Amino acid sequence: MSSAPDMLDTRGLRCPLPVIRLETRLRRMAEGARVRIMADDPIAAIDIPHFARQGGHTCLRLPSEDDKLCVFEVTRGP
Repeated sequence: MSSAPDMLDTRGLRCPLPVIRLETRLRRMAEGARVRIMADDPIAAIDIPHFARQGGHTCLRLPSEDDKLCVFEVTRGP
């Protein structure tokens, strides 16, 4: 049974801070652990999935009731 993902709220932060905070969090996590990140910087919709792919992590965009909010679940890769 997998545990609930860590939460990382980067609302109000602008590029590149959401990705920097995500990278810092992922470095402390075990492979397969998940983090859910929320960001309201429009660039985050591009930067977060790109960072995840480059780092070998899995990134899934989740639905949000607020169309200005990006929510991703990132699973730590190897």
